[in-house]
Amino acid sequence: MKILITGGAGFVGSSLAIALKTNYPSYEIFCLDNLKRKGSELNVSRLSQAGITYVHGDIRNKEDFDSLPAVDAVIEASAEPSVLAGLDGTPDYLINTNLFGTVNCLNYALKHKADFIFLSTSRVYPIKTIETLNFVEQETRFSLTDDQPVKGVSSKGIAEDFPLDGARSLYGTTKLASELLIQEYNEFYGLRTVINRCGVITGPWQMGKVDQGVMVLWIAKHYWEQQLGYFGYGGTGKQTRDMLHVADLYRLIDWQLHNLDKVNGEVLNAGGGVESSTSLQELTKICQEVTGKTIPIKQVPETRTADIRMYITDNTKVTRLTGWKPEIGVRQIVEEITEWLDQNNKALEPILK
Repeated sequence: MKILITGGAGFVGSSLAIALKTNYPSYEIFCLDNLKRKGSELNVSRLSQAGITYVHGDIRNKEDFDSLPAVDAVIEASAEPSVLAGLDGTPDYLINTNLFGTVNCLNYALKHKADFIFLSTSRVYPIKTIETLNFVEQETRFSLTDDQPVKGVSSKGIAEDFPLDGARSLYGTTKLASELLIQEYNEFYGLRTVINRCGVITGPWQMGKVDQGVMVLWIAKHYWEQQLGYFGYGGTGKQTRDMLHVADLYRLIDWQLHNLDKVNGEVLNAGGGVESSTSLQELTKICQEVTGKTIPIKQVPETRTADIRMYITDNTKVTRLTGWKPEIGVRQIVEEITEWLDQNNKALEPILK
């Protein structure tokens, strides 16, 4: 099999590429990336050492696809992934990458009749609707209840039929627009596709920032003993997310690559679920236990732009169709990332500290 992974030097793309090459040494894997995100340059040598072909290019440029060979499958993992992207009034890079870039990827896949696996986001679900959901405030977190004002949500989390009306961030909108185009290519061009709406993806080799990659950021701040803050919702750190280890995501993508006919045309939520969820307050406690360090955390009551109180993925549909469900819990994620920081301290300190 020949596979193109866009965003292939990013955290998710490089992780998927290396795992695929490890498990299928005979596969030819090409990773296309423009290296815009700080830290992605570290992955180029990792890809090369794994026997993967790195191609410096940008999905915004149709010409950059011309030099690529025909492949059997495209994994579209490229994105400007920040939920705050474009909110400063300059959305051009965001839209050109996350929407027009996806169109270029689709046309390349169509040209070679390649299967198309798209990594979308839970951020396609509207902010105001999520913020009006019924919840209970527990001692250390916010939790969803079963009694809800809209369909597609329960104590298990948010499902694929959650209402899509309303604003969701420019980032979420570009991903949803891409989803709609992918469904058109599937229906009218016969392109085999699957869309994965991922929750918070994390794991070693993620270059975490405030607006994207919060798990790594939280652990790194403990590791190097720097300050953090609980922002919004009273400053209590009870806002909650589910965490999907990139190795769990790989197992799903691996299955889809080899069984795409069974999920062709589907939209699937894929996240850590309730079992692998944590509030910031709970994450702090785990970080303290794993790193042995306690750091100052300021409390800022005001809620930040585009933030949400909680998001949990309901994996019912993806599990029913594929048998997949996440296996790696929050504590193991923290332990693995801490070990990665230990092993790569010098290279990572200028990026993450």
